[in-house]
Formats: sequence, C-alpha cells, structure tokens
Amino acid sequence: MPFLAKLLKHCVILLSAGAAGAAEWHVAPDGDDAAGGSRIRPFATIQRAQRAASAGDTVFIRGGTYHMTDGMIAERKRIWAHVIHLDKSGASGRPIRYQAVEGERPVFDFSAVKPKGLRVHAFQVSGSHIELVGIAVTGVQVTLTGHTQSICFSNTGSHNRYERLSMHDGMGIGFYLSRGSDNLVLNCDAWNNYDPVSEGGKGGNVDGFGCHPGRGDTGNVFRGCRAWWNSDDGFDCISASEAIRFEDCRAFQNGRLEDGRRLGDGNGFKIGGFGIGPRYNAPRVIPRHVVTGCLAVENKASGFYANHHPGGIDWIGNLAFGNSTNFNFLCRDLSAHRDLPGFGHVIRNNTSAGGRAEVRNLDEARCELSGNRFGETLSTRERRSLEPQRLAAARGNDGALPDIAFGRKHR
Repeated sequence: MPFLAKLLKHCVILLSAGAAGAAEWHVAPDGDDAAGGSRIRPFATIQRAQRAASAGDTVFIRGGTYHMTDGMIAERKRIWAHVIHLDKSGASGRPIRYQAVEGERPVFDFSAVKPKGLRVHAFQVSGSHIELVGIAVTGVQVTLTGHTQSICFSNTGSHNRYERLSMHDGMGIGFYLSRGSDNLVLNCDAWNNYDPVSEGGKGGNVDGFGCHPGRGDTGNVFRGCRAWWNSDDGFDCISASEAIRFEDCRAFQNGRLEDGRRLGDGNGFKIGGFGIGPRYNAPRVIPRHVVTGCLAVENKASGFYANHHPGGIDWIGNLAFGNSTNFNFLCRDLSAHRDLPGFGHVIRNNTSAGGRAEVRNLDEARCELSGNRFGETLSTRERRSLEPQRLAAARGNDGALPDIAFGRKHR
C-alpha cells in the first residue's frame, strides 16, 4: 500500500476511535427508551441513557417536564429509594456528562414518587467522574413521619461536578454529600424546601446544601451557590471529617418560608461541629473549613455559625446583614464536654451590619483578626441590593450570580 494511502487509513482509524470515545446521546420528555437515543429518536429517561453512555460521552437532556413515578425507581435499597441512580463512572479527563440542551431547562418533577416507608433520593450519584449541568428538580416527597430525610441530589462518588442545578419546592434537602473526594458544586440553587410530614412538620432536617464527608474524603468545594427559604439551614457541614471550602456562596432567609413561617434552625452557614453529646465521632485531626467571599442575609438564627466546632475555621471576606446573630464563632472543648468562646479562627476582612447581635462567642486573644468591620452602617443603595428579591434574581447565562451594590468591597 502506498505511504499516503497508509497514512490516510491511519488518520481515519484515529478519527473513528475518537468519535467512538465521545458519543452523544439524547433524552426528551416525549422520547422512547426503545429508541436509539439519537437527537431525532431520543430516549425517555436518563437511566436508559446511562446504559448507553461510556466515559467521555455527553447525554443531552431536552427541556420540558419529566414526570417521575414510583415505577421509575431504579433501586430500592434498605431504607432508600434511588429514583435515578447514576452508578456508571466516567474516567479522568473523560467524564460522563448529563447536560441540558443549551437554552432549554429540563425539570424533573418527583411529586408523584411516594414509596411507602422509604427515603427518596431523586438523583443518587454513586459513580465518579460524572457531570450534571442545567437540571432542575422539584416536588421531592417525604412519606415517613419519624426522623428522616429525602434528597434531591445525593453524592457518594468522587471527581464529580454539579453545575447550574436547581432544587426547589419540595420536601427534600437540595444537595447532600456523604462520601467522595474532589467534588465541585458550582452555581447551584436550593430554595423553598420544607418537609411538613416528618416529626410533626417542624422542618428541622431540610437544608439547602449538606456536606458531611467521611475520613479521607478531601477536596470538596461549593462555589457560587445560593440557598434561601429552606426550612432548616442554608449550608450545613456538621460531622464533616475533612475540610470543605465555600466560595462566593449566598444564604438568605433560611429557617423561614416564602409565606413567612419560621421553622427549623435557620442558620445561613452552619460550619463544622460534631454535636454536643457525651459521645461524638470527631476525627483525630479536626478539619479546618474555609468560608470566603460568602453572603448571609436575614437568616432566622446566625448568618455564619461555627456550631460548637472543636477547632478554628478560616472566615475571609464575608458579609453578614440582618441575621439574628451575624457571626457566631462558638467552639467546643471535646475533652471537657463544654462550649467555649471561639478559638483558633482566622477572621479577616469580614463585614457585619444590621444584626440583632453583630458578633457572639469570640475569644479575640485566641484568634487571628484583621481588617474586619463589625457594626458597619450600610448605605440605602447597599441595603436595597440585599433585599431577597434582588438576591434571588435570575443568574447570568453562564450561571453568574446577580450583582449587588455592595460588590466585593467586603473582600
């Protein structure tokens, strides 16, 4: 065979291999799981698309409403019902990507999923190297009356990316991580979630975002996320055995609902802690979480709360306005089983304004403080930019948060 012909054949083989390694699949509300998954003949479910997809593939999800039912539950395991279960992993540099079609919004409605005696996990992601982009989840239900929780997106895998997701108007936690390393939650929103069914409807177990990694589960980051009108806390990382990073996130009016009812704990950012009972499961090395560039406004309890953490946290360039307590640095001595004013914290370039209490539970002599402005007075323009309707305004097409007049001068 002439050299040029051999070279051309080799290029064709390489191109074919590349195409085979990066296939596209399609899902639509009017699709059919017996179809081929093409743009013209899409699948009906993400579960079917997962069976077809391989590392490096993209599953495009058309806009519209996907009405989920009990018959679509992928797995019933012990006390859980995993409705959509993503357990097939991609690979490093070749994730499996589940992405909304550009300019469209797929909404997965779980209001009809009510498995008796089971906790509902709308999306259970146990695989790794998976990306979920541009999906909305609504109507997640709770059917148990005792202590329980349902979840919109539950992560136990590693190297996953959750981007521009919306979790709203349901009874479940928005996003919940219990295992896994190096996961990024980017520009996601959780709002108006409340469980009126369990524990007398007190709403004390429905956070916007929960992150509770086990030992060795490092490198988890929340960036540009918002939580509001969740009946418990906006962001909660109690019992986290490894450090978590929160960047440019916003929590406002948590612990209350859109209709004004006041319910659960209502902290904006509940960072750290391992409980206050005589028995606890704290790791040998206490994790040092980082909260930077975040915003807490008009939450029922504390804007930023150290939650009895038995060590220091880095609080850098945050703004708290109008919370019951803007910054609560409470720590705990685990060996003595007693709470202490905050120690070991790095508190730098933070601003506090308009709280019933600006700062509580702080031992300044045992912390590193610089550049903070506690008890600041904001201008009328700045205060207006922190109104809930402005903070909850639509994001940019790229997922960027709406601007506020206060800007980044608090950094």
